[in-house]
Amino acid sequence: MTYNRMKVEYKPVSLADQVHEKLESEILSGKYKRGEFVTELQLSSELGVSRTPVREALRRLASERLVEETPRGTMILGVVRKDFEDMSAIRLRIEGLAVRGFIDNLSEESLRELREAVELQEFYLNKSDPDHIRAQDSRFHEVIYNYCGSTIFADTLTPLHKKVQKYRRQSIETGNRAEVSVSEHRKIYEAIEKKDKDEAERLMNAHIRNALTIIMDKGM
Repeated sequence: MTYNRMKVEYKPVSLADQVHEKLESEILSGKYKRGEFVTELQLSSELGVSRTPVREALRRLASERLVEETPRGTMILGVVRKDFEDMSAIRLRIEGLAVRGFIDNLSEESLRELREAVELQEFYLNKSDPDHIRAQDSRFHEVIYNYCGSTIFADTLTPLHKKVQKYRRQSIETGNRAEVSVSEHRKIYEAIEKKDKDEAERLMNAHIRNALTIIMDKGM
């Protein structure tokens, strides 16, 4: 059987990892809709790979509750409004704690990485480049998770932030939300730089609430 050239961007990871990453991204971005059925054969044809890495990727997506195996085939679950509300509630509980931990473990390296994420967001804002703004939005939060001193916080927050990808896109593209979001990140960074844990936590929670309000107002 002949396959088309691989359509997944090469990375030094296994083929199953690449397929999982691409399918996860496409589910979260809304390419595959909730309730839609997909098959290994269909996906292997679309991606230009054999069915084996697709099968492994679907197993992992099922464990993440992004798809579900049914007698009719693999059904897309994705992320719905209630999921988003629940994930936001969790973030409001512990992301502020992660910021406090980040300050407790502050180093030149962690502060530099966070500053770079903010500065690149500001750069891409001036270029009106929403894709790169979103990428640096993710990087900003991931830097905080990675340096907060808690693997539990990081392991909890990282997949939650990834799963709201589709709705973060809606938020960033609403009115002047991109400009406001970047400004919020700048203020959080400045509070962190001053080692003001109370202010950094307050600003982070306000940042999450603002994004949630916009998404809910759009009638998600």
